[in-house]
Amino acid sequence: MPIFGFDHLYGAAGWLSPGYVSVDANGWITDVSGDAPEEGVVFQAGVAIPGVPNLHSHAFQRAMAGLSEYRTAAAQDSFWTWRDLMYRFVGRLTPDDLEAIAAQLYVEMLKSGYTAVGEFQYLHHGKDGGAFDNPAEMSLRALAAAQTTGIGATLLPVLYRHAGFGKQPPGDGQRRFINGTDSLLKIYEILAKATGPDHDRHTGVAPHSLRAADEESIRTVVSVIDASAPIHIHIAEQEKEVADCIEFSGRRPVEYLLDMLDVDGRWCLVHATHMTADEVREAATSGAIAGLCPTTEANLGDGMFDLPKWQFENGALGVGSDSHISVSPVEELRWLEYGQRLRDRRRNVAADDEVSTGRMLFDAAVSGGARALGRSGATGETGLRAGARADIVVLDAQAPVFAGHGVETFIDAWVFSGNLPAVTDVFVGGAQVVTDGYHPQEREIASRYNDVVRALIA
Repeated sequence: MPIFGFDHLYGAAGWLSPGYVSVDANGWITDVSGDAPEEGVVFQAGVAIPGVPNLHSHAFQRAMAGLSEYRTAAAQDSFWTWRDLMYRFVGRLTPDDLEAIAAQLYVEMLKSGYTAVGEFQYLHHGKDGGAFDNPAEMSLRALAAAQTTGIGATLLPVLYRHAGFGKQPPGDGQRRFINGTDSLLKIYEILAKATGPDHDRHTGVAPHSLRAADEESIRTVVSVIDASAPIHIHIAEQEKEVADCIEFSGRRPVEYLLDMLDVDGRWCLVHATHMTADEVREAATSGAIAGLCPTTEANLGDGMFDLPKWQFENGALGVGSDSHISVSPVEELRWLEYGQRLRDRRRNVAADDEVSTGRMLFDAAVSGGARALGRSGATGETGLRAGARADIVVLDAQAPVFAGHGVETFIDAWVFSGNLPAVTDVFVGGAQVVTDGYHPQEREIASRYNDVVRALIA
């Protein structure tokens, strides 16, 4: 049983300096202590904190980053004009391409402090829209990338049936996404077997959105999957989506979903940007996690989540990098807070009288993200603790960003001024996957990624 020692450790009961973590052979933390064992300690200089789950990812979109930052012929660029560009890009991807892109992305995630990812995978079929011999081929390639890099992963195959509310027929650009309930459940079954008893890999499902999956189909899928499997859905992301939902159903998206199904802690409401006060209260009370992606929401111009209202209702949340215009947990947390400051014209919106802004956001993202991904041992508690997976990120205590800081402000310094990489080492389920800032396969993975992307955009 390895015992890791650190200069400083953020534990469930607060900071330990030094701190020690005992990890069993299966990757579980068995003990956290401030008392040095007599022998067997592997000492890691630095600041040990829990890894951050990235609860919302479309891996292939990493290869698009920076390619859509120009004005289209549309009167006003929006999510919908960006989506047209995404459709054209995704039409070229092969399974090998997806695996190469996902592997590069996952290395970047690990090196930034993410230790698990929720892969919201809606790219299912071949270029012509036909199924692969193995209908789960694309999702299995994302799983392979996760296994290669060592990141924890929750696979979320997507139910995508329609182009819009009222079962509008899908367009040609959506041909690679479309599945009926039977085919989606087959993919789920294959992935559930592939992840099996692996404590760091899990399978859930994701109705894409209320516009792309009708009520009957969502009910069918939710009723069949394992009772503990995570369920993720895009919802209330754009104002147009809200208007279209009202026109179709007479209700707003979150209201409609809550009326439709027994939403509980298995659900992750991705974005949930445009909610009324009543929707906020009911969604938060349901136990669902708000899956927030501030850099993507800002990049697409979608809008801003109302964090104070969500916090007032004791709602759970996590963060994701979504389209991967940025791959950085601190940037997601920073912009979650900065968005509120810009709107409300005040500082330290997320903080309370006892807990600082950075720590409040970090704790919420770790606990809510782990629950949203169905991570083994996730209880909603914060800090490194016995009974949790040994997902540990080590920060360089000697980095200039931490100069003059004590333990109580380490996390705030990282979140709000950590533009230069401060992560030195990363463990997932007790296995070290980043050492001294490097992933052992990063050069090979980057070379393959570069070749793929050059070919795609040639």
